[in-house]
Amino acid sequence: MPAHFYTAAKLAKAWRYHSKIITSFCSQSAKLDSIIRVDHAGELGADRIYAGQMAVLGRTAEGPLIEHMWEQEKRHREKFEELINKYRVRPTVLTPIWNIAGFALGAGTALMGKEAAMACTVAVETVIVDHYNDQLRTLMEDPNVDKEILETITKFRDEEQEHHDTGIDHGAEQAPFYKALTQVIKTGCKLAIELSKKI
Repeated sequence: MPAHFYTAAKLAKAWRYHSKIITSFCSQSAKLDSIIRVDHAGELGADRIYAGQMAVLGRTAEGPLIEHMWEQEKRHREKFEELINKYRVRPTVLTPIWNIAGFALGAGTALMGKEAAMACTVAVETVIVDHYNDQLRTLMEDPNVDKEILETITKFRDEEQEHHDTGIDHGAEQAPFYKALTQVIKTGCKLAIELSKKI
């Protein structure tokens, strides 16, 4: 075979190989962008939910408990704001909506009573824990997983589970229309997650 044909064949093979690497890298980068974008939006929403609860229940016996969970959510939000800048990820355009909706949900359920506020916490954290678990499974499929993202999501997942359990321990299931209330909140949270992944 003439040398120039051999060289062309080798070049074509090299091109296909590097194209696969580039495609794989772009796919992983897009996944990471989506993870950071949606988690940033979620932690913003959670921060505002607890802000709303504190506005109503801050001076009650439940105030210190809500404040403790809120402080953790503030740290979660700060971390994802750091990651969004570090990885140059575009935040969701729905941020202003989640800001208002989160506060309204927190304050609205708190006005229904401390049990409803705890039911809100249980509903939101149920969805967030499941969401984080799905992300962890996706991340662990990648042999070159970003360790910082993996460790961050693992830690935050555990703290969200703690918030869920705290809600149960503090009367969430005694809230009026507990099942209906939590189902509506869960549905809203799932919709917010799907929208924030893409927009």
